Amino acid sequence: MDIDRAGLAAYLRRRRELLQPEDVGLPRGQRRRTNGLRREEVADLCHMSTDYYARLERGRGPQPSESMIASMAQGLHLSLDERDHLFRLAGHAPPARGTGTVSEHISPGLLRVLDRLGDTPAEVVTELGETLRQTPLGIALTGDATRHTGPARSIGYRWFTDPETRELYAPADHAFLSRMFASGLREVATLRGPGSRAAEYAELLLARSDEFRVLWDKHEVGVRPHHVKRFVHPEVGALELNCQMLLDPEQSHRLVVYTAVPGGESHDRLRLLAVIGPRALR
Repeated sequence: MDIDRAGLAAYLRRRRELLQPEDVGLPRGQRRRTNGLRREEVADLCHMSTDYYARLERGRGPQPSESMIASMAQGLHLSLDERDHLFRLAGHAPPARGTGTVSEHISPGLLRVLDRLGDTPAEVVTELGETLRQTPLGIALTGDATRHTGPARSIGYRWFTDPETRELYAPADHAFLSRMFASGLREVATLRGPGSRAAEYAELLLARSDEFRVLWDKHEVGVRPHHVKRFVHPEVGALELNCQMLLDPEQSHRLVVYTAVPGGESHDRLRLLAVIGPRALR
């Protein structure tokens, strides 16, 4: 499949012009004259240089890789159909879709909600607990969870293989969380079937963790998260945060939002965390 440079350039320009600053959580400002977003704003959203993005809009430069196209599709807040169109214009086959396939492309609607939560800890996660995107306060609360690679992207996998993962959670909750992660992985592995990423993670954990093997043998399912999560943050101390989830059933993504009861100690500590900002947590 050959790249359609003119079609790709026109499509990128049109999508950029349709996006407004408030659609992606950016301030509009008083002197804005550009229709839609500026090239440098889109480039930043797509995690690429402005020069590289500008060359694509002008129909120049090398053929973008599949990972680069996926990043642009996410940055431009494209739907799955729009993402697939972008892949074809760039000369690539779109990622597979269908039963058993888990997409990591966040829907535009979910992104718009996340972009409006700048003062709230929030994250978008897959059904395997792989964090795809976080708000700044979400990073301040739990660290940059998107930096992990391989199976360690899943918090359930890290829970049983990296002891430091547990340090952020109240010790009294550890036993319950172990049951919850094992139960959740069993449900997803059954849903997605043999050969799925969930089944692969289960096999890896069975070989690495005695605790996971014991829990896996119990065949427990249906262990759901508590509505209140208790964190032990290294800088602000104990936090009790209400946890709400918004589900995108088409792509099996969850928007997880953490809030504190106004006037309480956790609310004050969450405000302090907003001042401290993101830091390097494991």
